[in-house]
Amino acid sequence: MSSVSASSEDAVADDRTARARIRDAAITCFAENGIDGTTARKVAASAGVSPGLVIHHFGSMDGLRAECDRYVAATIREYKREAISAGPTIDVLAALRGANAGPVMAYLAAVLVDDSPTVARLVDELVADAEGYLEYGVETGMVKPSADPRGRAAVLFLWSLGALVLHRHVRRILGVDLTNPDIAGDPAIAAYAGPAYEIMGGGVLDEAFAAQLQDVFAELATKEGQPTNPPTQHTRDDPPSTSKEDA
Repeated sequence: MSSVSASSEDAVADDRTARARIRDAAITCFAENGIDGTTARKVAASAGVSPGLVIHHFGSMDGLRAECDRYVAATIREYKREAISAGPTIDVLAALRGANAGPVMAYLAAVLVDDSPTVARLVDELVADAEGYLEYGVETGMVKPSADPRGRAAVLFLWSLGALVLHRHVRRILGVDLTNPDIAGDPAIAAYAGPAYEIMGGGVLDEAFAAQLQDVFAELATKEGQPTNPPTQHTRDDPPSTSKEDA
């Protein structure tokens, strides 16, 4: 997986194009300074180019932002797909270390607070990607099928993005910095990942009560004219659905 940050050894023989160096420098600048605090001059200084070259390659700071968004979305997509491809035997910590994502999480934490069409497009793309790799996870046996794949992907990913936006509170309460580019090497990640996977893998609610709630809201959605699967009766002994509709 490619990285937006280069080690000192890599920097000596940096063979990235000027466009790639500018993009990577911009991701770091946005992560550190936020949207309003990032200028073409700052990006240029970080990339070792002139401000005019930044505009030459991207047209404007909005154009540069769009390029950063595409790169960040592709980076997350690539990592998730590689991890799911490994199947249930994946070495999770090795996969995190191999991600080498640099300031990608810090970039998201900085830009997601911007209520703009640009961020809306980024979030839409990330949610669509999440639906795709969750479905791939169903195929590999790592993820349970869902009656509402898009809804599940949207809720899970929006929860994750919310934790990123609130990363300072996550660090204050749990002691882990979700924007740390070396998070795989930080034992504090267990304070967040442990409960997260308990929730995703084991659930929180009693199964019968959860099924009752699902049926209540499925009926409500039907009354409101929203497309949904019809309410069903669930028991603890029901096997998971494997039909194509539920996958």
